[in-house]
Amino acid sequence: MEKISYEDASKELNQIIEKLEEDKLPLSMAMQMFERGQELVKICYESLDKAKGKLSEVRETINKLEEE
Repeated sequence: MEKISYEDASKELNQIIEKLEEDKLPLSMAMQMFERGQELVKICYESLDKAKGKLSEVRETINKLEEE
């Protein structure tokens, strides 16, 4: 998987969406951009899942400390 930050992936994805919404691209380029968009969505979801996991770990640590 490509190493790209969530922020960069999200920014590129938004740019792709804007270009696709203009509806002035040849079909082959639109398909390439769509496929790249799918890759970026996957990167964003994976980044969010990792962040969610880290937040869960922090919550568990806080809960354990509060119980003491």
